[in-house]
Amino acid sequence: MPTLTGKHVLLGVTGGIAAYKSPDLVRRLRAQGAEVRVVLTPSAARFVTPLTFQAVSGHPVRDGLWDASAEASMSHIELARWADLVLVAPATAGFLARLAAGMADDLLTTLCLATGAPIVVAPAMNRLMWGNPATRDNVARLAARGVRLLGPGSGEQACGETGEGRMLEPQEIVAALALPGAEGPLAGRKVVVTAGPTREALDPVRYLTNRSSGKMGYAVAAAAARAGAEVALVSGPVDLPAPPGVRVVPADTAEAMRAAVQAELPGAALFVGAAAVADYRPAHPAAQKIKKKAGAMTLELVRNPDILAEVAASAARPFVVGFAAETNDVEANARLKLEAKKLDLIAANRVGADCGFDREDNALVALWADGRKDLGGGVKAELADRLIGLIVERMRASHQAQDS
Repeated sequence: MPTLTGKHVLLGVTGGIAAYKSPDLVRRLRAQGAEVRVVLTPSAARFVTPLTFQAVSGHPVRDGLWDASAEASMSHIELARWADLVLVAPATAGFLARLAAGMADDLLTTLCLATGAPIVVAPAMNRLMWGNPATRDNVARLAARGVRLLGPGSGEQACGETGEGRMLEPQEIVAALALPGAEGPLAGRKVVVTAGPTREALDPVRYLTNRSSGKMGYAVAAAAARAGAEVALVSGPVDLPAPPGVRVVPADTAEAMRAAVQAELPGAALFVGAAAVADYRPAHPAAQKIKKKAGAMTLELVRNPDILAEVAASAARPFVVGFAAETNDVEANARLKLEAKKLDLIAANRVGADCGFDREDNALVALWADGRKDLGGGVKAELADRLIGLIVERMRASHQAQDS
């Protein structure tokens, strides 16, 4: 059973009714071997007293930046350095907004900006607050920066309504924290992920490309790293930071991406082709800028290599997962791609002007030879965790079938 033995967990508690669960969370973290120190926001102290958290954690509780004796030694910096993990549970809508904006207007937000440790948040709020576009945007921005979200769950809320927004139960949070890293389901395995578009040169200043932002592929790479994998992310040109714990290999063109994938493939247990590789490239890119002329211009295109199919046909074949971004007949077209390229699994989604590309959220359906699972919708980081979980299940099932 994985544990948190020896880990320094800094628990931030914000001012929501779910704060009543946080003392039990401290107890469960300590039972897993973690050393826990607690920071309360002023609002959180109205729900649960500092003395309660001191009793269950065994350490004094900090609840403000203006503690003269503590700040004489810059202890907020010491706390930020002490932490192996910063966990905020519950994380209110207000806290998420301030964290997304990079504010440092209380001790907890200051610590989050000052730490180099991973940050995990367990949101808790009314269902309408969780569904508000402002909250969804804040959550997506945090996820893109590497902040991990746990939940929220769905059910009856303190306000009497029912829906998504409940903080996960303490035992669920601790179980989720104990999985990533060296003891995760992909621990000790190499994973290669491709992401983003490719750019195929027309001349020195123009190129053919597509609308892919790379966000889904980057989210998948981050999820695989959280599951313990050694991740190589072969990335087309995107405007995204490297996910925590992921090695990024840049590749602008389809040919460059093919070469990078072939170089990274040896020893890989899993390949996820999330990149939107251009199917064609100009046959004869111009050495100088093409000047505008009267009338039409004919452009000759040639096929690019099919990186996904090549990986699936390779001798030392990993478990191969593809993506199918379709504008119509999504599942039918995805299944054709699954079969034609002999993939183990494919994740299908609809793309268009109002969905799919260059957005913070997505919706996926996973297909394999004799199965299907709707992964639902949500921000891409959440979907990536669900997809990696399913991939791990299918990898295990495939290995069991081969051994039988």
